[in-house]
Amino acid sequence: SMASILFLGFFIGMHHTLEADHVAAVASISSDESSVRRIVKHGVVWGMGHTLTLLVFGGGAVMLGAAMPETLAHGLETAVGVMLIFLGGHVLIRLARDRVHFHLHRHHDGITHLHAHSHRGEPRRHDRDRHQHAHPGRLPLRTLLVGMMHGMAGSAALLVSTAASVGPAPLGLLYVVLFGAGSIIGMAALSAAIAVPLAYTATTLTWGNWTLQGMVGLGTVILGGVVAGDVMRP
Repeated sequence: SMASILFLGFFIGMHHTLEADHVAAVASISSDESSVRRIVKHGVVWGMGHTLTLLVFGGGAVMLGAAMPETLAHGLETAVGVMLIFLGGHVLIRLARDRVHFHLHRHHDGITHLHAHSHRGEPRRHDRDRHQHAHPGRLPLRTLLVGMMHGMAGSAALLVSTAASVGPAPLGLLYVVLFGAGSIIGMAALSAAIAVPLAYTATTLTWGNWTLQGMVGLGTVILGGVVAGDVMRP
């Protein structure tokens, strides 16, 4: 039935978040976080950006009855590969440069919490005043942009063709919306799973957290090279 097809789109959207390049991107972006809530926030914002471009590209194509050109789809895939290389490389460079570890400390207002702290520029002794920092609550723009890039590439072309086959354009557009909603919820759940080892090692084993971050960064760089190489290979 039509309702079954639409619900299937929602669950396919949830499954879609498990693609390796999506997992690697969100893991690398949130690798220096020690809060489960903030890591999940990155996942939700990634899903929002992903859904936004799906609605623009996929919804527009469904309404106009058009398809994404193959050359454009390949170009966007290559861009995703390059983006992953930069994201993973940033994690590795930050680890080597900033000497990041984690502290449990109390602010002047009485708030006690754990945060990532850099010892860059502290050659001899630890400066406790460097613990004073802001707690940003704004939208993580970089995460949103990464999600938007993923929404334009990868399975976007396949989603358009599937949505176009559902039936009339309004139903195809609803399929895209449900697919996007599924991707937001799926990435939120996946981010919660990513957050557990990162948050645990941040509170117990700094070296363990460094190892996890290094593995995430290196894996993301390698995956980005594979994605870009596969697209560029004739």
